[in-house]
Amino acid sequence: MKKHVAALALCFAAAVSGTVQAGCRPNRIDLRGDWGQASFNIEIANTQEERARGLMFREAMPRSAGMLFVYDRPQPASFWMKNTLIPLDIIFIDRSGVVSRVHSNAIPGDLSPIPGGDHVFAVLEINAGLAVRYGISAGTELRHKVFFKGPAKWAC
Repeated sequence: MKKHVAALALCFAAAVSGTVQAGCRPNRIDLRGDWGQASFNIEIANTQEERARGLMFREAMPRSAGMLFVYDRPQPASFWMKNTLIPLDIIFIDRSGVVSRVHSNAIPGDLSPIPGGDHVFAVLEINAGLAVRYGISAGTELRHKVFFKGPAKWAC
């Protein structure tokens, strides 16, 4: 019996440490706030060409997916929905990984600029309605390796 309990405890410890070690993955971003936590599988757009194309021409995106646009330094940023076929929530993030602004339910094809502010370091696009559903708002913290020099509010 003692061997069984010890083996079970060892398996539990390994599972917990594996979770901690898996903290940051290049293809996932974690969010947390007073509302709890959420994670999205992401694609990274960190070149000018990738950021310009973004999620254009896509007809669907899985609920747990998104795209993270990353800039070389904080800067003014504005988005639009040209050639974007799916409604999106656009989440603007500062260098430390903290949400500064959320634009919910961006309209597909709309050419109106969606300003994010003057010090945007990254932008997360997810399916429309999820920011409200999860409670994502200004002050929500994000965890991903791109924020490590921020310094990150929620480090990996």
